[in-house]
Amino acid sequence: MSGGSTPTIISRNDHPIRHHMIDRDAMKVLRVLRDNGYAGYLVGGGVRDLYLGRTPKDFDISTDARPGQIRKLFRNSRTIGRRFRLVQVFFPGKELEVSTLRSLSEFDIEGPEQVLAPNNTYGSLGEDAQRRDLTVNGLFYEIENKTIIDYVDGIRDLDKSIIQFIGEPERRITRDPVRMLRAIRHAARMGFTIAPQSWEKICEHHNKLTLCPPSRIRDEFLKDLHSGSLTEWLRLALDSELFFAMFGLYEKALSTKEAAGEKTYREQLIRIAEVIDRCSDMAKNSGKRGLSNSFLLGLILVPWANARFDLCNQQLKGAAAFKFSKILRAALDTDLGQQLNLRRSIRQEMVTLLSNLPQFLRYQRENSRPKWLKKKSYYKSCSLFCELYSESITGTPVYTEEVPSLSEEPVATPSRGDASKGKGRHRKAYRPSFSSKSSGIFGLKK
Repeated sequence: MSGGSTPTIISRNDHPIRHHMIDRDAMKVLRVLRDNGYAGYLVGGGVRDLYLGRTPKDFDISTDARPGQIRKLFRNSRTIGRRFRLVQVFFPGKELEVSTLRSLSEFDIEGPEQVLAPNNTYGSLGEDAQRRDLTVNGLFYEIENKTIIDYVDGIRDLDKSIIQFIGEPERRITRDPVRMLRAIRHAARMGFTIAPQSWEKICEHHNKLTLCPPSRIRDEFLKDLHSGSLTEWLRLALDSELFFAMFGLYEKALSTKEAAGEKTYREQLIRIAEVIDRCSDMAKNSGKRGLSNSFLLGLILVPWANARFDLCNQQLKGAAAFKFSKILRAALDTDLGQQLNLRRSIRQEMVTLLSNLPQFLRYQRENSRPKWLKKKSYYKSCSLFCELYSESITGTPVYTEEVPSLSEEPVATPSRGDASKGKGRHRKAYRPSFSSKSSGIFGLKK
């Protein structure tokens, strides 16, 4: 149990947060609320990051004003949400979320999914703190007295580098199992330790994650996939077995090897995660767009494909290679597509990358790339996929100066004739109807 009904007030002299560290537009929103008689607070991760000397990604604000009252103060805004309404205030290049203090999280509510009466949702500052997931995210900063308000011992846990749930861990997990993912995310990103009681309940209830909507699990995982802290996240997810609740195909494919005492898949996954983190960090530092979700998910699945299909040792060509890609696609559709609610296009791109990996590895060993292969639409993506996977094996970084990136060209699926050097049957290439090289339109002379 964390915190109580009486908050701890941390004065300006006892914390490092200063107004110049806060986003200018967030300060504007807080001042408008204050000047119109409402209380306004910087909340959650923004306070946490400022206290730790980091630059927050978001500056979220809570207030005792109702959504309709907030809208009247900010014309550049809109109301979103179903069960709980909050207001987005728009500024050039960004948007700030302003929410009314609440007594409950949407995942702590019993009954059907419907819009709840205001009296059932709006609450006090202390109630709003108690509904949040982790103690380090339950802090408030108010600009009038420049103080931090702490109902949940969040400052204590920040000082001790500890992650723990607010309230009873088992109850909090049962109400919303996704909180387990958030706990290991913040532990991984900040280098913190998860409190023993919270960690014990995460390990005990990891399978409850499967009760959550696949889209929520997918969205939470994609945040960690691109975070630059995937390696530490993966270690925690494997140790707690949350990883297997998300990627059930790994548990199925590797159970035999686990029984035999062969656990090399863990080392393979961690080495791949290290490569992904390096690419993510390079993209962030350069301000460029990182690799796609399908590309990174494909890398994560290589150890699974090796365990189930002996992927990297496949020597298939022509029709046999096409048939193998269909088998691989069926396995992904059954074991992962539904579990993470992945779009069909993403699954197909992953299949293309995985099914072409064996031949790209073979040509890499031979130090040759046939001309016919370089003409394929999937050549650039599959070549980069092969090089980054090889980096995870050898430990020798590729693209040490340039950020790995792909063009906007879609990843295509190899056809039956891809491995036969163009000898397969192809459709005749027709010119468009409107062509300067033709004698006219639809065969009619000009």
